[in-house]
Amino acid sequence: MLEAMSTVYRGRFIAALKELLPQEMTKELVNALYKHNWVVYAKDHFTGPESVVEYLGRYTHKIAISNHRIQNIENGKVTFSYKDYKHGNVKKKMSMDSMEFIRRFSLHILPKRFVRIRHYGICSSSSKQKSALVIKAQLPVRIKHCPSGITKAAPLSYNPKQCPRCKKETMEGLMQFNMRGPPDEWKQKAANLLSGCKTVNASVVKK
Repeated sequence: MLEAMSTVYRGRFIAALKELLPQEMTKELVNALYKHNWVVYAKDHFTGPESVVEYLGRYTHKIAISNHRIQNIENGKVTFSYKDYKHGNVKKKMSMDSMEFIRRFSLHILPKRFVRIRHYGICSSSSKQKSALVIKAQLPVRIKHCPSGITKAAPLSYNPKQCPRCKKETMEGLMQFNMRGPPDEWKQKAANLLSGCKTVNASVVKK
């Protein structure tokens, strides 16, 4: 398959060169170009939006080398793992001087005033404020239909002081954490605190 693609690509490319450069494309040069085997690199297309995001994410939201690849740092040497793509993607280890490691890592740092992600068109910083309003105005209004005779009740606000069993405001807030939740050590502290109380209602509130 790739051999056939190489032949077709070579013929079309040389034909285009003849049209663009009729004087430079001599018979000797054309014959020399046809004697070489042209290499065509082809790969499967993306299967959907998920694969596109996954592919771009390697370059936009990942660093040059992740922490789990660094195996050892000792005696001024850094040992890390890598894949040898020339020998069947075999995982190997490489050790190098720490300064050489920092030099190679620094090659992945963008120069000043360069950004990793740029937005163009309607998403550019200069036009997205205006274009977003225009796009929202053109979107159809989504109407939620309810079965006849059924009315939706307004959602009740969450009361952290109300006990889920007796429905009385007997709960006492002990700690507050963000949406990620408490660390493991704080969970253990809360368990120890509650274990010393015989009758205590407590709640953990997330901001």
